[in-house]
Amino acid sequence: MKITNDEKCFVQLWLQLEHTRRLFAGRYHRFCIRNILKEWYGARATDDFIWEVCNSILLPEEVPVYGFDVLPPPKLWPRKNREFLRAVVAVVLDIGLRKVNLKALDRAYSIAFPRCKPINVNKRKEKEK
Repeated sequence: MKITNDEKCFVQLWLQLEHTRRLFAGRYHRFCIRNILKEWYGARATDDFIWEVCNSILLPEEVPVYGFDVLPPPKLWPRKNREFLRAVVAVVLDIGLRKVNLKALDRAYSIAFPRCKPINVNKRKEKEK
């Protein structure tokens, strides 16, 4: 799959992430960053590539992320998965995390999982209330 910094690609990444989670559940594999990248990129997912993706993930808790950290299901806890996808796009395209289109990534989540609560929609309006 060719990675681009647009909504169409992000929808495919969200769906691929959920597909990979189901695939790993059927194989009794850990749904962790290392296994996901190995599944998606094969031999191109070297230790350096995995380290770079893990180092790029920004979490609010400011906890370091390791390759064997298990990701929660994307439908239930999208934030950690969003940061993972954001880091993958940034590393593959060799752009900074701030250059990844977060609005498109959040909209893509709503398209990929229409029955789930959207990410960051009306966040400001809720704070004002």
